[in-house]
Amino acid sequence: MRKRRLGQTGQEISAIGLGAMNISGFYGSATEAEAFALFDRARELGIDHLDTSDVYGNGHSETVIGRYFAARGGPGFRIATKAGIRSDPDTGARYFDNSRAHLTGSLDASLKRLGVEQVELFYVHRREADRPIEEVTETLAELKAAGKIKAFGFSEIAPASLDRAMKIHPVAAVQSEYSLATRAPELGLVTACARHGTSLVAFSPVGRALLTDTPPDLARAEASAFLKSNPRFQEPNLTANLAATDRFRDAAARIGAPSAAVAIAWLLRQGEAIIPIPGTRNPRHLAEAAAGVDMELGADEMALIEQALPCGWAHGDRYSEAQWKGPERYC
Repeated sequence: MRKRRLGQTGQEISAIGLGAMNISGFYGSATEAEAFALFDRARELGIDHLDTSDVYGNGHSETVIGRYFAARGGPGFRIATKAGIRSDPDTGARYFDNSRAHLTGSLDASLKRLGVEQVELFYVHRREADRPIEEVTETLAELKAAGKIKAFGFSEIAPASLDRAMKIHPVAAVQSEYSLATRAPELGLVTACARHGTSLVAFSPVGRALLTDTPPDLARAEASAFLKSNPRFQEPNLTANLAATDRFRDAAARIGAPSAAVAIAWLLRQGEAIIPIPGTRNPRHLAEAAAGVDMELGADEMALIEQALPCGWAHGDRYSEAQWKGPERYC
């Protein structure tokens, strides 16, 4: 497995990681045995970066990962986790808390669930809009100085916010959705990350399975609480998006590789700072995505891909209005 540098840390991690949201039922149920098999396959493939959060299953993802580490005699992964999203206990309404007390307490709870004393990377999962990012960055720098984290980052922030945070302390990573289906990071974030030496950790790099050989049909989308409320997976958008990505699947067949591998290879070509973290419950699907790391797409193949899926092809927004609460819009 090829490696890529994690921000300014001097650490090198596998060129793709594994997102662990899916083991907590986000797109469908998954047993602990299935999660263990997935993690085992990731290690076999040379993937050493595992991404989770305290809100994935309300701590379930971290707990399962901690049990896996205990069962296998140690981490075997460089761990990233996140905090900053809370829910009102009475109404269930989601809100964001980037206070020193909350981030510190959440990190301590995450470390306990994971069974480790330190994580490689700790993100603010969503920005609290009314709290200056400079103050939040100072809190994260304190957690690093305390030895609880090796580095820190932010999820779904704008390039201007990264610029502000960098004036306080180097930011190792910014996490954002980026793929052939979602190219908004090209409007400033890719450039900002490259300028600052910050890794751009790309989640949903295969477009929530639209860019695979087994895209979700309406029945699969309706079975997922997230997808059924996402504009790209509602009719008539879903039918249009499946037809559009059929062109991509045809292109991948001409290239001679699984569609997921081609999607990952395309993304890695967009810059050395980019580290995709595909999320799946299926070890075979993970292997298909990982195959993209070793692909060398030539100019003709890149042109074929762009012809199949030109920028702006997707029907529907990447989030519903409710899902847009938290991510920073910058374009």
